[in-house]
Amino acid sequence: MPRTRAHEVPRFLAIEGPIRVGKTTLADLLASHLHSFRVRDDEDNPFLEDFYRDKPGAAFQAQFHFLMQRFKQWRALDLAAKTDREIISDYIFEKDKIFASLNLTDAELKVYDQYYEIFAEQVPIPDLVIYLQAKPEALRKRIEKKNVPFEPRISDDYLDAVVNAYEHFFFHYKSSDLLVIETSEIDFVDRNEDLQELLRRLRQPVTGTQYFLPLGSASAD
Repeated sequence: MPRTRAHEVPRFLAIEGPIRVGKTTLADLLASHLHSFRVRDDEDNPFLEDFYRDKPGAAFQAQFHFLMQRFKQWRALDLAAKTDREIISDYIFEKDKIFASLNLTDAELKVYDQYYEIFAEQVPIPDLVIYLQAKPEALRKRIEKKNVPFEPRISDDYLDAVVNAYEHFFFHYKSSDLLVIETSEIDFVDRNEDLQELLRRLRQPVTGTQYFLPLGSASAD
């Protein structure tokens, strides 16, 4: 897929990060301002409740359902046939592998990997990924505030493991350009200047891995 010119907003932008870091909210805001086609991760998984209740086998069922749904969604984008639209997704396809590595047994992961490798070769790669970071304690507060069914059952140990898995994954990430945002002191919803700075930043080239910190969010120390 051809790379975008430096002065353009990336044609295919994906936002990623751990549970309740703000991916969907930011993707909605950017899609609205940039008039982009919106790709949403489908969290309606019939096996998720059993997974949160630790039912045997539910982790593999839930993970495989996510894999199939995400593959069908990304495969249908058909970027080569629709060259004139910008796309914003609130997840990357590799997200599935991050959680599979956390949730599946070695035997389950061996089966899962065979399908994942086949599917991963057939989906597009974003021009730019925005990685949203947050500390586990901040994510815990957001989980409690959001109050999605069964999410309060997520243990602190599991939340720590998710954060660490994301940190490890993006430390080694090379598939596309990467913009890292630590969200603890940033509010894209209630502080419009933060959002406007990000929109301006997206109209500048991002090469390799770079970091974003709005001036108004910088510490006064």
